[in-house]
Amino acid sequence: MLNAEVNILFYFLSLFFAFFSRKIFLDCLGAEFIGLTGTLNNILGYLNLSELGISACIGYFLFKPLQSGNREEIQDILSLLGYLYNWIGAIIFCGAFIVSLFFPLIFSHTELSLGIIYFAFYSFLGSSLIGYFINYRQILLGADQKRYLVAIYMQTANLLKIALQIYLAYNYRNLYVWVGIEFLFGLLGCIVLNWKINKEYPWLKVNKRRGRQLLKQYPEIISKTKQVFIHKIKDFMLIKSDELFIFFFVSLKMVAYYGNYMIIISKLISLFSSITGSVGASVGNLVAEGNKQNMLKVFWEFTTIQHTIAATLAFSLYAFLEPFIVHWLGAEYVMDHSILVMLVIFIYITNSRQSVDSFNYAHGLYADVWSAWAELIINVGVTIVCGIKWGIVGILMGKIASLVPIIMLWKPYYLFTAGFKEPVGIYWRGVLRNYAISAFAIAAALYTIRFIPLNPYNSIGEWAGYCAVSMTIFLSYDLSATLLFAKGAKDSVNRIKLMRKR
Repeated sequence: MLNAEVNILFYFLSLFFAFFSRKIFLDCLGAEFIGLTGTLNNILGYLNLSELGISACIGYFLFKPLQSGNREEIQDILSLLGYLYNWIGAIIFCGAFIVSLFFPLIFSHTELSLGIIYFAFYSFLGSSLIGYFINYRQILLGADQKRYLVAIYMQTANLLKIALQIYLAYNYRNLYVWVGIEFLFGLLGCIVLNWKINKEYPWLKVNKRRGRQLLKQYPEIISKTKQVFIHKIKDFMLIKSDELFIFFFVSLKMVAYYGNYMIIISKLISLFSSITGSVGASVGNLVAEGNKQNMLKVFWEFTTIQHTIAATLAFSLYAFLEPFIVHWLGAEYVMDHSILVMLVIFIYITNSRQSVDSFNYAHGLYADVWSAWAELIINVGVTIVCGIKWGIVGILMGKIASLVPIIMLWKPYYLFTAGFKEPVGIYWRGVLRNYAISAFAIAAALYTIRFIPLNPYNSIGEWAGYCAVSMTIFLSYDLSATLLFAKGAKDSVNRIKLMRKR
């Protein structure tokens, strides 16, 4: 609850700062420079792919020693992480250096000087490498259910950085100063967070030099990392492929139109993720305790919450997105309605899966690497066939077609048979209620709101009123049905009441 509250606070603060800072930076520093920073960070994002899997694996291996209070094992695992991150940091630096040699060609048409391009790139690179060489111990806070401390120190530093950059950009308009502040606050946030880690865990002593020896002691970490790496690469490729497929099968113009939809969707998903995104460590701690009855109880609480969130997202997007696009950008930017329908189905499936994913992660169930390849192959195959014929709708059909057999069917089966060691029929008897509740609430609300005497297309004020009334109607249907029929709903309410009293 504390993690969720802190995340929500910083979500809205960051959203507020981002809204104002973007306009000021564009006006004072120029669109070309802002485009440059985005491009450079994307380049570094691809280079950071080499990390995929290790942090997730280390978090899993920390759950049991944290639960049992085994400090020696915690120190060994973090020493191994430090050793591995040293190598990853070195690989990223070498890759970045090689890429930077081609900057005169890559940025040959820009009016910005190579001096600011290199200064910005290596400043961003330095901020990224801090996490690998110095700040890697923060993973302990996440595994120990103290992610709120990471948010408080790192996000506070980030907000202060943006405030200072706004002031300096508005008054001095110096690109080098803006970039220098970016690196300085990355370093400052790291120093303060490490000071807090030392206070929280004064006994923690990490020795990276023992890393090679510890690799032999913990061979499972490497095998698990390889498994997680495959799953993460699959996720990365599927996320990044949307706009590429739209470019190939539709047009560059529709890439921009689709991007407008995804900006709004990603902000909504981020809001709900700030609430439930910190549950992973708590679930890991629960699984480490080994009480199956309690695990299943919490699983159903979490599942019901996720389906409620998924239904809320699906209804909100279907009912409010298109009129918002009209007010924000203009009616010409509204895409075919069937695209919205497919997006809503996709969003519901991906957001209702989180409970299964969290418990699979807590059990260390990554060995099904075949499922990652299967999901990728189904997605690409259906997308190519359907994308050529139906454009964006076909591309989204590819995404949904890969989710149904792998995410909706296989992952729950894997969790219940290999994790809980219970018949998967228990899952389906419970989760089908959630699907029915969501379908009923969305359909009933969409029918009812037809009689609201407000037109969301008339003005932004009328749109806001329409949203408020519609959401009240939807939540009355959804929450009532959830409390009456969903497995784990009453336990969730009792847990929240207990937390509030504390």
